[in-house]
Amino acid sequence: AREVYRLVSDETHAIVKEQYALLNDEILPLLAAEGIRFVKRAEWNVAQREWISDFFFREVMPVITPIGLDPSHPFPRVLNKSLNFAVELEGRDAFGRSSGAAIVQAPRVLPRVIRLPRELGDAEYTFVFLSSILHEFVLELFSGMKVLGCYQFRVTRNSDLFVDEEEVKNLRAKIQGELPQRHFGDAVRLEVANSCSEAMTQFLLGQFNLTESDLFRVAGPVNLVRLMQVPDWVVRNDLKFPPFTPGIPKALQKCHSVFDSIRGGDILLHHPYQSFNPVIELLEQAATDPQVVAIKMTVYRTGTDSVLMQSLLRAAQNGKEVTVVVELMARFDEEANIGWATKLEEVGAHVVYGVVGYKTH
Repeated sequence: AREVYRLVSDETHAIVKEQYALLNDEILPLLAAEGIRFVKRAEWNVAQREWISDFFFREVMPVITPIGLDPSHPFPRVLNKSLNFAVELEGRDAFGRSSGAAIVQAPRVLPRVIRLPRELGDAEYTFVFLSSILHEFVLELFSGMKVLGCYQFRVTRNSDLFVDEEEVKNLRAKIQGELPQRHFGDAVRLEVANSCSEAMTQFLLGQFNLTESDLFRVAGPVNLVRLMQVPDWVVRNDLKFPPFTPGIPKALQKCHSVFDSIRGGDILLHHPYQSFNPVIELLEQAATDPQVVAIKMTVYRTGTDSVLMQSLLRAAQNGKEVTVVVELMARFDEEANIGWATKLEEVGAHVVYGVVGYKTH
């Protein structure tokens, strides 16, 4: 098992290295050529720096609480995959306390990518990373002290729920009890900026009880998923894939009743190439059709805003016999599923909790 783990770790490190090379050497230069720039601190002009400074003091600084590390302030609990900064310090703070290090946690409410006003950029779209802003103005958080270094980092934690469904009498209650601790499971990976000092890197590894094989040094933001927002802000359809519209089977295109269509013959829906709307339409019609007396379904992943679950609630409220098998161990959707199950029970539906073998979304 250890040999397999080592091989997986080596492959993962290589993939992450390639990922950042693609970002820095290909994607960002190609975007810049199209008028979409991500400006680094060294590239800020006077007007940009003034706007970014105002943004920091107005939007960022009020919601940040730096934590100086000393005997009375131990290392804080760091949330799973949250953006944090490790700061190396010298001197004494405003209260006369000496601290060689501090942790700054970036609240999730802050955007990780900020667009500058059009008139401030030499390109149509100019963006700056939150990490760049914090690096530039972190000294404002430590009055009277000298900042020797500021390094972004992120820790990934084990998010498995340790529940033995065969031993637990009330699976829902057990899972609800486990969910609050999910963000504080054992650390399994540490990502740090490639500029992070060796001393700070070793300090962080020690705090999370990790080794060098669990360390990823990255040349850029520690969470590239945040860049997924950028295409929504850039109005350049010529740079995007054309939207795909799922098809509708011929048997359902002109018929108003899904039940009438089914009576004419079986209908195969091939997702995602064909639309899921007929399934939702079937359930919505069943919820109000006086000839429907019972609905039985298996539910795996729902999400917090589910039209399908709303239809099941409406069916139960209309007096139909609604039975739903709810998968409680749908990773990262457990809380949403429990919430929907509770609502179904409140309107009289029969809910069966369990771990489903064949999983239906």
